[in-house]
This record gives sequence, structure tokens and C-alpha cells, in this order.
Amino acid sequence: MEFSARQVRAMGLIADTFASGGDEVPSPTETGAHELALRIAAANPRTKELRQLRALLDAWDSRALGLALTGRPQRFSELDRAGRERVLLSLSDSRVGAKRVLFQGLKTASLLPYYMTGGPPLWDGLGYSGPLGLRPDPPAPVIRPTPITHDTAMSCDVVVVGSGAGGGTAAGVLTAAGLDVVVLEAGGMHDERHFDGGEETGFLELYALSPQSTAEGQLALLAGRGLGGGTVVNYTTSFRTPDHVREEWAGHGVPQFATEEYAASMDAVCARLGVNTDHDRAAPRDAILERGARALGWDVAAMPRNVVGCDQDVECGRCGMGCRLGAKQSTAKTWLEDAARTGARICTGVTVRTVVTSFGRATGVEGVTAEGHQVRVRARAVVVAAGAVQTPALLQRSGLTNPQIGRHLRLHPATAVWGRMEEPVDGWTGAMQSRYVDALTDLDGRGYGVLFETAPLTPAFGTGFVNWRGSDDFRRRMTELRHTLGVAVIVRDRDPGGTVRIDRHGEPVVRYRLSPPDTEHLIQGLVGGARIAEAAGARWIASTHHRTVSYEPGVRGSAAGFERDLRSAGAAPATLALAALHIMGSARMGGSAATSALDPDGRTWEIEGLYVADGSCFPTASGVNPMISIESIAHMTATRLAARLT
Repeated sequence: MEFSARQVRAMGLIADTFASGGDEVPSPTETGAHELALRIAAANPRTKELRQLRALLDAWDSRALGLALTGRPQRFSELDRAGRERVLLSLSDSRVGAKRVLFQGLKTASLLPYYMTGGPPLWDGLGYSGPLGLRPDPPAPVIRPTPITHDTAMSCDVVVVGSGAGGGTAAGVLTAAGLDVVVLEAGGMHDERHFDGGEETGFLELYALSPQSTAEGQLALLAGRGLGGGTVVNYTTSFRTPDHVREEWAGHGVPQFATEEYAASMDAVCARLGVNTDHDRAAPRDAILERGARALGWDVAAMPRNVVGCDQDVECGRCGMGCRLGAKQSTAKTWLEDAARTGARICTGVTVRTVVTSFGRATGVEGVTAEGHQVRVRARAVVVAAGAVQTPALLQRSGLTNPQIGRHLRLHPATAVWGRMEEPVDGWTGAMQSRYVDALTDLDGRGYGVLFETAPLTPAFGTGFVNWRGSDDFRRRMTELRHTLGVAVIVRDRDPGGTVRIDRHGEPVVRYRLSPPDTEHLIQGLVGGARIAEAAGARWIASTHHRTVSYEPGVRGSAAGFERDLRSAGAAPATLALAALHIMGSARMGGSAATSALDPDGRTWEIEGLYVADGSCFPTASGVNPMISIESIAHMTATRLAARLT
């Protein structure tokens, strides 16, 4: 979708207010970041949201909108910088949720592309060296996707929709059983030949650009896209499903979760991915996390990781944009390579729109390429593994009516506690995640609480968690990132969870609001993160609230006062930065169609031969990074399906 000159200019005015440049640092309009923001927005398939954006930008520099926002009929462009900043802060601090959500969207649209494209003048001030560049000696690819240059029809035993943790694993297991498999992936194929360690190329090529948030603005959504899905960009964190979670899932009517069958699938997955704790050299941020936790008497453990030959240094810190070394054992490096060697046909750039059924049985799928070529695959069975947003949308588009499809969405709401240190932290250097703290994972006696981790934080991705109180203050905060510890706080959320429903165009709409019990656990997690940072020696500690909530140990405030301020600030939509990197549970397995979308075999209750094998299968949230759980469910489901078909 093209944007008019008026709309582009309005986006530039907004972006240049969020980041003014100066001191030889270019502004967003000088780097073209505002135009990149609109290109990212244009990737949204939901036409209603695009129309709303165009209307907002058309009206942005009008006297009518100035009157509505400020009470004075002034154009935004007629205000000085301080006046423009006051307009934006009035949105941020509004009691009206829709205004706060608007501010949050404009902030992300302005600052994420800017810090991606700012270049050395901007990055030098942060101590960030920028992209690493393309590797001069990449290995030849094992997988060579089947090209689709015209309308295409295929037939096979099983068609797998999606190639991430679920789809990639299922394809590997099914082809190993001698079945003819076709894999359809909506994204492209990217590997060591393409990874340059840059946020711009990484974000645009390897992440889903829509939907980027829940409808109410409660959480940002971050999911991988492309061959290998999220396993190409995730942080290599390889937790097995905790025993208490397995028992909980079995209690939902899926008894095999508590048996040797599921344990054997976890063993097989961990063996194929090479999960180990040999690559656990603590990055500076993890060493600080460990120091603070141990000072509190809390246990700290080495992170199990699916890597082989990881450098645990600069390369690793950029691995969220793809591993240039090929050390990360994604499904693209493991199960999908196995499938390709065994004869599976793998097609990229194909978006599946419907599952085809006949007399209550799945007979294949229909999709379309970006170039408009129709793709039809006839199969004996269909495995949907498009992720916990796109999977329920595909099932709903295909006419399934079970009301459990799209319900019970879990997102592991995540945020951070900032702790400014005397020592360098350099959050974009070192092993992706090498330590974790589970001292508060059971806050209610039922296994629900928070997990503490750290994560590599490159500048553009970091902008979402640094609050904005003016362009100069924000730039100062960004320059301090190299000395700032980010303690990740990950909440294991519970019912009722959220929903995924399609709009009239068949596109998914995600709705989610943090429940009161989960809000309480979030606050306890923020306090716990602050205690870790303080015990590690942080001089200044803050949450990610848009209105600054902070204290300075021994100088101003205390942890007790910080908790009071957190409770006063609350966690209503768009009051603090919350993100979902673990998207689960929207087509859950269970023992009854009245309470679940899938039977214990992973098959839909309504349609014979239609299976789901991804994070949407989870009966409840895993409470830990879900990759191993997803792959283990896919392994178990695919093994059962292979036995049935052969």
C-alpha cells in the first residue's frame, strides 16, 4: 500500500519528535527511518488497521486534531520541539487507554526503525558496532526449496503447514517413517549466506510483521517467520517441560504427558538438537544476574542450550538476527535437513489459506504465493503448525466451529527491570542466555509465578523497553544501555488467557488482558528483579512503565517504596512495556471437545485427519521457554500419526 506525501510527512514529524538528532547524529527523516516505518506498517494484511493509520496521518498536522489533543487549534508542525513533546506525553500519560495505545504504537513505529538504520553516528554513542556483515565463507545449503513459478498441484501422504519448532520436527519424524511429506512455509529461506547480524535485515526477514500487538495494546507480539520459524531467531534456551507442568497437562485429559512416551520424545528432541550446558560461559549481564541472585541466597543454574560451537561472544549477541556460525541447532539445521535428505519437498513463500475437507475428513490444503500463484496439495493427513496465532486462524478460516479453537491463549507476559551498573554490561555481547533464576516460579503453591533470565539486547529491540519522557532524555537513556542490566521477568499466565479470532477478511485478531492474579505475580517479579539488581550493585533501578518508576539504592527511595510505586502505576494496557515471545495454547489438547480443540492425539475433534503440532497445543502455559516442549509434542504427535498411516 502506497502512502501519500502528506502521510509520509506526518510520519516524519512524529518520528523527528521522538528522536530529534543533533550533535552530528542524524534525525529519523535524515536516515529514512520514517519511510521504513511505513513500509513495515504496509505489511499488515488487516486493511481496517491500515485505513485507520492513513486517516490518522492525514489528520495529524491539522488544527482540528490539535484542538482535540491539546485544546488549542494549532498544527503539530507549528509547535516548537517542547510543544510537540508535550503533545506526545499527553497521550502517554492519558487516563484514556486508546490514547496510551496510540502513543505506544507511534513510539515503536518511530524508534524501532530509527535505531535499526541510524548508522555509526548514532550507534557510536551507544558503544554498539552495528551489523557484522555477511560471512565470506558460508556453507552450501542442504535444503533447496522446491520453486513455485506457476499454479501448482501436488499430492503426498502428509502436508505440514509451517516449519518452525512444531512443523519442522513433525516433518523430520514423518519422513523418517517413510512417508511422503510436503512442507509449506509462508516465509522465506534464510541461512548463513544471508545473516549479517543487523537488526534491520534480521527484523524484516526473520520476524512476523503482523500482528505486532494484542488488540487492546496490552502486549507486543514477537514471533519468528521463515524456514525454521522461531527456532532460527530464538535465544537457544532449551528447558524440558517441568514435571509439575506435565502432571497439570495430563490432568486436562492428555495422560501421555505424564508417561514415558512424552519423556522419550523429549529425550529424542534434546538429542537431535544437541542440548547441552557446555556453552554456558556467562555473558556480563548473566554474571551480574548470578552475582545479585546469589547475594540474596537464591539458586542460579546454567542454561541448557541447543548449540554446537557457539562463540559465546559478539556473534552470539547478534544471534537474534540469525546465527552466522550455524551453531544454533534450529529446525532448519536439524529436522528439516533430515526431511530434505529423506525426500521431503519443502516450499517457501506459500501462505496456506484453507484446509480442504471432504465428508468430515481433511484431504489437503490450498494456499497462495506472494506472486499470486495458487498452490493445492492433496494429502492423506494435514498437520497444521503455523504458530499459536496463525494456526487457530487457519482452522477458523477452514470452517471449524469448535468454540475452543482460539481460546485459552497464553503469552508468558514479559518485561524487564533496569539496573544501571558502574561496570560495563554491553547487553549485545556474550551467550544469548546462560543463567536463569527460578526462586519465584511458584508464588501461589500451584506452580505459577515468574522466571528470571537475561537476554541480548541490541539497540533497536531495546527501544521498546526504555520509556520515553522526551527526545533528549531518551537518547541519554539509550547511551546508558551499555552500563545497564536488564533482568527479564517472565510470568507464567493462567486462565482465562486470551483469544484469537479472525476478522471478516480471515486475518487473526489477538485479544488479551492481564488478569488480576497475573498482575500480582508481575509486580512481585518486578520487585524480585529489583532486589537482584540492587544486590548486584545497581546504582539506579527502574521498571518499564511509561511514567518513570525508579529508585536509587542508598540515595533516593527503596525497594519497599518501589513496590508501592509499582502498585500505584498498575499494569493496565499501554502503561508499561510488556512483550510476548512465547505464544501458546490457542488450540489446546484435552480429553473433551467441550474443553479443548484437539484430542490426545493432536487431532481436531471435528475433522478426521487434521492435526495440530505447535505451541497452540499446550493445555496451559509451560512456565519456561517453550521450544523443547513444542518440539516434543510435535515429535510425539507425528510418531503417533506415522504409526497410523504406515
